[in-house]
This record gives sequence, structure tokens and C-alpha cells, in this order.
Amino acid sequence: MTEHYFTADPEVADVRRLVEAEIWGRSFAFTTARGVFSAARLDKATAVLLQASQPPTRSRTVLDLGCGWGPIACAIAATCPGVVVHAVDTNSRALELTRVNAERLGVLDRVHAMTPDQSPPHVSYDMIWSNPPVRVGKAELHELLLRWLPRLAAGGTARLVMGKNLGSDSLQRWLVENDWPTERLTSVQGFRVLQVRRP
Repeated sequence: MTEHYFTADPEVADVRRLVEAEIWGRSFAFTTARGVFSAARLDKATAVLLQASQPPTRSRTVLDLGCGWGPIACAIAATCPGVVVHAVDTNSRALELTRVNAERLGVLDRVHAMTPDQSPPHVSYDMIWSNPPVRVGKAELHELLLRWLPRLAAGGTARLVMGKNLGSDSLQRWLVENDWPTERLTSVQGFRVLQVRRP
């Protein structure tokens, strides 16, 4: 049976490699491994999300939902010294890699990698950043968003990126229909960046 990147405990061999990415004018080196999402490079969707967004310098607590090996969480923490990032994923290897990358950058004290159930329920987030796992299916994706969007603080926003061919426009309609004001910030290379506001 083929494993998915959202498998909790990948059985594929933990073969690691370094990948480089330029984010917000800075070059980063990240450790990745087989068994996690986009192990070979920073995926296009996440790159589009980061290019379309400024670092959240005014935020205090940020959620990276579906963090993978941690490019968003680590870039935010390295660029914004006052921000604490909760990096959430179901994949144990992805969480380990996020910690490795945060430690290399000297931000392990502000990047907390955890499973969804380990997220402290009393914490609210100024921003949520996510390249959501659309491959889990529409119902599961909706359930995921309805679990985490209410964790936004008053005035908080979520930045989501999704391919147009994977249902970004229908997701935007669904969010609006469920009383989550949503606007499209940009459309680049077939990817939409959506901003969701806490009503």
C-alpha cells in the first residue's frame, strides 16, 4: 500500500537531504526526508503563498497548519523575532524535521512542532498559514478548517493556498457560505492565495 504524506508514522526509510529555498530575500537550507510532503524541494504552492505575503511582523502567535518539514514556520520565526509559531502536522517525521530545521536556525524556542491534539486549546492565533492537505478529500478538508479557523483571535486572518484545479474557487464559496469572509489575494501559476478573516 502506498503511503501518503499525511501518514502519521511513515514506514519508508528515513533518508535525509538538504534543500535550499529563498524566502523573503533570505537563503535557507532545510533538512527534508522521504515520507514527508515535497521532500525534494519547496513546493510551488507554498512558494506562491510566501511570495504573495509579507512576514507577519505584527503577530504574536501564528499557526502553520500542515507544516511539513517546516519552511513556513521556520521562515516566519527566523524573520520575525517576536513571533511564536505552532507548527502542526499529523506526520511524526515532518514534526521531527521541523524541529531539526528550527534548531539549525536558532529558533527552536519559538517554533513548537506538535500534532493537532497537542495544540493547547486556550491558545488563539493572530494568523494561520496553510497549504492545506487537499488530498485528504473535501469533507475532511472542511472539517479541518472548521476545527482551526475558530482558533483565530479577534481580527485574525488565515492565509490559504490551493490550486485552482484542486478546488480553490469552490473552497472560497464554501467558506463564505459558512460565514467566513474570504477574498482572493492573488492568482499565480494556477494557485490561488485566499485570505480568510475572523467574522
